[in-house]
Amino acid sequence: MKKTAQLRKMFYSDSLEYLMEAHNGLSAKVVEETGFKGIWASGLSISASLGVRDNNELSWTQVLDSIEYMNDAVSLPILLDGDTGYGNFNNARRLVQKLEQRGIAGVCIEDKLFPKTNSFINGSLQPLAEKDEFCGKIKAMKDIQKDRDFMVVSRLEGFIAGRTKEEVLERADAYTEAGVDALLVHSKKSDASEIEAFMKEWKGKIPIVIVPTKYYDTPVSRFADLGVSMVIWANHNLRSSLSAMQQICRKIFEEQSIKGAEGEVASVDEIFRIQNMKELKEAERIYLPREKINATLP
Repeated sequence: MKKTAQLRKMFYSDSLEYLMEAHNGLSAKVVEETGFKGIWASGLSISASLGVRDNNELSWTQVLDSIEYMNDAVSLPILLDGDTGYGNFNNARRLVQKLEQRGIAGVCIEDKLFPKTNSFINGSLQPLAEKDEFCGKIKAMKDIQKDRDFMVVSRLEGFIAGRTKEEVLERADAYTEAGVDALLVHSKKSDASEIEAFMKEWKGKIPIVIVPTKYYDTPVSRFADLGVSMVIWANHNLRSSLSAMQQICRKIFEEQSIKGAEGEVASVDEIFRIQNMKELKEAERIYLPREKINATLP
């Protein structure tokens, strides 16, 4: 099954589905080996992994390069966190073209202004896009796509920006009418009250996605009961890798030795395994002269 169809099937599953964050080829392979069905290519995580802020400091072509490596590494579908679409309707529809060329299964865009700022930083001060302009962006993206299964998801930032539930619902209806495939309702509260309030009044038919980074205490069974279709675990691979690197660097720095660290890190052989060095060894036996095989591989 093609990746776009895999992702669409997840959105319309009878059970609650999950996307796990990845930010490069290595983390994408870990997500796949763990058993997840799909990947969230997080803008925050990709930016942080390259040492820059989640404020559109990466160009959209740099983001494309990153997710191309991720997509090549796995058989899972990837939903890209596409920020605001990197500009107006024209930028957003070109983004869809380039994503389809690379085999990416879908993109999520948020109804804020370019350049964006991460939603958890002074969210109430971040201006939202004008509703009709954002609807035009959705229509342009849907009109340009070639694969009918490619998913365009609209992220509602109204709660983040301090807007009323009524405005968030109004925008949800407008984006649905514009042709979006699913809606991501975002909240930074420590409980799920805004999500619950939205779902209790939502009358639409398209899937609803949530990102419970802040309201992590809420059991997923509650989301299922509310009618949520998909949950995104949005940044935990990036955050866990940062913690691990900080700890091991501190240990080696303080001990001035790698002896104590050796038992706490992955083996070099494990790196070779996840890089699929076995396939390269087999290919060398087929394509290289015998005398050159041992010279190029460990």
